[in-house]
Amino acid sequence: MPSVKDAILVVLILAAAPTASGDPRLLALPSPADGGPVTVQARFELRDLNEIDDEREVFEFSGVLRLEWSDPRQAFDPVTSGVRERLYQGAYQFNETFTGWFPQIVLVNESGLYESHGVLLRVRPRGAITLVQTINAAAKADLDLRAYPFDRQIFEAVFTVLGHDDREVVLESATTGERPNHRGTGRIRVPQWRLDRVDELVRSQESSLFDSRGASSTFVVRLAMERKSLFIVRLVIIPLFLIVILSWSVFWMDHSSVGDRVNVSFIAILTVVAYQIVLSEILPRISYMTLMNGFLNMSFFVVCASVVVSLWVGSLDRRGLVDVGDRIDRRCRWIFPILYLGLLGVVVVATTLVTRAPIG
Repeated sequence: MPSVKDAILVVLILAAAPTASGDPRLLALPSPADGGPVTVQARFELRDLNEIDDEREVFEFSGVLRLEWSDPRQAFDPVTSGVRERLYQGAYQFNETFTGWFPQIVLVNESGLYESHGVLLRVRPRGAITLVQTINAAAKADLDLRAYPFDRQIFEAVFTVLGHDDREVVLESATTGERPNHRGTGRIRVPQWRLDRVDELVRSQESSLFDSRGASSTFVVRLAMERKSLFIVRLVIIPLFLIVILSWSVFWMDHSSVGDRVNVSFIAILTVVAYQIVLSEILPRISYMTLMNGFLNMSFFVVCASVVVSLWVGSLDRRGLVDVGDRIDRRCRWIFPILYLGLLGVVVVATTLVTRAPIG
């Protein structure tokens, strides 16, 4: 059972703790009629890109979010207070002792992870407030993989203020418009990716979330990324291209060895199928054709065509039309390379036409 001393100590702590009941205006947000929406300047410093998951279309990032706004109700006299600025450090001081209004930022395209490990709030004498918090989050991405593995992507982290539309709170970027921001891009390393630049911009979007009555103001951190294609090129493209070329050796083999010719072609077919299975574990289950899918499909088609030619030549040989079979083999030695390269060219052109414009 608690002692009298413990009870007195609890009462003293509660009495000393600042509360909002003394001045309820500290928790009130100025309405638009009192001078328009509250303007919040936002800035984001990207620290790291932890992971980019193509299959789930999710990217995980960490950084520091900085918000600045002005609230005259928080103004104080530094001489009377004895401090040049009021400082609230950590979750306890920020959540328990700061009684003013602040914009609660949420990640609109969050994908299962949003953590803030540190928070710092500074209040200056005239009511200028700065809120700094570290963020580790995962966001959903809208990937266009038609040019895979030579694609370039834009990853966006979209932040908005919880519970307020753009008539109450307006987010502004600390940078000008969509001016490229190269802070720290050189030190960020992501497997198979290269970070080109980081843009910070704001836009307004319709939202029915968070009791919003209209459009909400959003702060967007845009990451322009380019895929490093060497991994897929050396793992899939070069080996498979060589295997398809070697499968054409059947056109130099003797007609009597039809079984050996077909075996060579079927080995190539199984190899193409194996690469398709490997690729299906890397890419998401998308409905449209990618450049890599086109390469695999054209390789599969050409190798299957070599099986048909081998059976045709074998049939002609059994009927005694050896010269006709030889003529078909000689023509296929140059028809197949032209056909293969032509089909690959059609795939590249078709993919280029439907792929969105490159990142500027």
